Amino acid sequence: MPNMKIYVDETLPEASVTSLKSALLPIREMLCVELKVDTSGCQFAVLRVAGLSDQPQVNVELMILPKPDRTQETIRDVCRKLREMVAEASGLRVAVRAAALDPQTYIALK
Repeated sequence: MPNMKIYVDETLPEASVTSLKSALLPIREMLCVELKVDTSGCQFAVLRVAGLSDQPQVNVELMILPKPDRTQETIRDVCRKLREMVAEASGLRVAVRAAALDPQTYIALK
């Protein structure tokens, strides 16, 4: 159940945003395989934001539920793959952050 938000600096050309949107399906496929989840559990968004000029123009936040097989090393590898895919799609430097959700308090109504 990965929730992913890709924050894209508002100054980027529309072509970069369009390319990122096109990359969402392959990114979802990778995350589903690596995290062993069904596509129905995914929620992704590309959001334009105002940021500072000295930070990456593309920032990715990945929120996942913890599982025993989602070790620190596994999540780090997933984040590397995610960063590579988003960087390739955008042509820019990308920062990726991942955090585990608290399964006791997380609620999703769909």
